[in-house]
Amino acid sequence: YQYLRRYKRKENLDEFTFVPGRIEGTAKECLECLMEFCGRSNPSWTELSNFTHFLNFQLTKCENSVFCSPAVGREFCGF
Repeated sequence: YQYLRRYKRKENLDEFTFVPGRIEGTAKECLECLMEFCGRSNPSWTELSNFTHFLNFQLTKCENSVFCSPAVGREFCGF
């Protein structure tokens, strides 16, 4: 949700790193945001759960990749 919220606001995601336990927004805002980005018009709880698990997995891999680090981003803009 922290990434999606910033993406929706057109904020720079290159310098952002997820912080577990950080509370942002309300539960309603979180759910609305997840529903907006999950790609289904009326998703079930299972579809939302699968979407969030997949997104979390991908973003964790991205955060841990040396190719996606902020230092590389500054040197290879757009990489």
